[in-house]
Amino acid sequence: MHMLTLLFLPILKNKNLNRQFFFNNKFLTLFEHNFKTNIIKAQFTTMTEKREHVISDQKKANPPPMNANKEDDAELDPRLYFENRSKLILSQQEKGINTYPHKFERTITIPDFIEKYKDLQNGEHLEETILNMTGRIMRVSSSGQKLRFFDLVGDGKRIQVLANYSFHDKEKSNFVECYDKIKRGDIVGIIGFPGKSKKGELSIFPKETIVLSPCLHMLPMKYGLKDTEIRYRQRYLDLLINESTRNVFITRTKIINFLRNFLNNQGFIEVETPSMNLMAGGASARPFITHHNDLDLDLYLRIATELPLKMLIVGGLDRVYEIGKVFRNEGIDNTHNPEFTSCEFYWAYADYYDLIKWSEEFFSKLVYHLFGSYKILYNKDGPENDPIEIDFTPPYPKISLVEELEKITKVKLDQPFDSPETINKMINIIKENNIEMPNPPTAAKLLDQLASHFIENIYQNQPFFIIEHPQIMSPLAKYHRSKPGLTERLEMFICGKEVLNAYTELNDPFKQKECFASQQKDKEKGDTEAFHCDAAFCTSLEYGLPPTGGLGLGIDRITMFLTNKNSIKDVILFPTMKPVN
Repeated sequence: MHMLTLLFLPILKNKNLNRQFFFNNKFLTLFEHNFKTNIIKAQFTTMTEKREHVISDQKKANPPPMNANKEDDAELDPRLYFENRSKLILSQQEKGINTYPHKFERTITIPDFIEKYKDLQNGEHLEETILNMTGRIMRVSSSGQKLRFFDLVGDGKRIQVLANYSFHDKEKSNFVECYDKIKRGDIVGIIGFPGKSKKGELSIFPKETIVLSPCLHMLPMKYGLKDTEIRYRQRYLDLLINESTRNVFITRTKIINFLRNFLNNQGFIEVETPSMNLMAGGASARPFITHHNDLDLDLYLRIATELPLKMLIVGGLDRVYEIGKVFRNEGIDNTHNPEFTSCEFYWAYADYYDLIKWSEEFFSKLVYHLFGSYKILYNKDGPENDPIEIDFTPPYPKISLVEELEKITKVKLDQPFDSPETINKMINIIKENNIEMPNPPTAAKLLDQLASHFIENIYQNQPFFIIEHPQIMSPLAKYHRSKPGLTERLEMFICGKEVLNAYTELNDPFKQKECFASQQKDKEKGDTEAFHCDAAFCTSLEYGLPPTGGLGLGIDRITMFLTNKNSIKDVILFPTMKPVN
């Protein structure tokens, strides 16, 4: 490099001055010839100092724009980024530019583009094949002013956009102006042709790029979005940044679709029942209450769909099911959300033994459908700990609730279970084992608490059933045909969490009224979750409910296990959250 070139570098770095103060070969030759003279040295020093002052003055007068390059964007405060981007969009609108076009005709999706052109050769371009593609920009980079690179994301796939000045339609827009205004997060429409870069990366080469909806906010970078509060409150942002979140909800959809097809193929029909009712029934839970202004009466959001579905069985629809939301005004924790999705089905002429077989068949086939194996890994104690293996190969173990409690505690629980003697025995067991006392300590709640502590976690590596619950715990279940005081009921547990509840349905209207009367006694003792006596349902039983099996399962909890999540909030798109303030 010429010595003078080194001395002139500060000047040459400024493009404007470069045009004003340049030297050609003749100029260099002249200076090199006279460089040794003191006069030229002095002139050169003076000239350089003057030019440096000019450069400094010009920089002060014309500072680079805040968003001159992508690195500047990354360093901006998010609020300042939002303000700058908003001002830019508003200024464009004032100039008559449509910054939110009404329509862009897409001719190919990103997944279809990848599938169709994946076999192109390195460096091959199909310039005659013009396509319209849409997506969101998730990466922005450049190589000089005439080559820009973007990652375009859509439909769960990613493709490179390779914007080359040579291919740009210069009649439509200025290349630099067009691509300088495109930021990470913008939704764009690409009009271009398919090809592969010289290194073999499949790309779309745009002739024109149109911003369809600018992203005004700075998207999280580098390490993604980890803050769970933001992920739950701004699920749209979570879905944009974290591909794993998108996969969770795709799997959830697959689970629901598999369940729906499984039931449809068995001759069940899908129905819809009311979400608001004059009475909350079908489960032990506290309901949400709303008020109908025109009728001036309180209505209850459903806590289960059981009673109206069984009325449909009375009406001659022998196999019915409903997948939908239910609402329970209870606590929020890792496995409970006030609004959740359940599936209930009712099957005329089936019983609890049929339901056990159905459950084993459904879960084993579902897991195999999703994973190609009956075994899955689940991080029961969180992602930071080693996972356990859960084997869904049927059959699953069955444990009789009362028999197992008596075996573990070595205490005989005599019937009736709500007698003062048996209640005192259960209270003593709870106190001796430092178990939380239920409130109020009714027989049903005591039995449930003991089962939760002693039985529900027995099997960790496979699903299992707790069966033969006492009648006092199951007012809608049919009494056991050979074990007085018990019912033909089953609950299925995975890693200590209930995912399914089913039983042979009680179809005797006289015994059903007796069970409701027993529940009323618990309600008088302060049990707000005890069943109401539903007179309309009892009347329907008087018309004849055939022998029936019914089953309910929780979609959210099943999704938790099959997506390896420990919180129900991770599998509900918009979980219930406290207000920010």
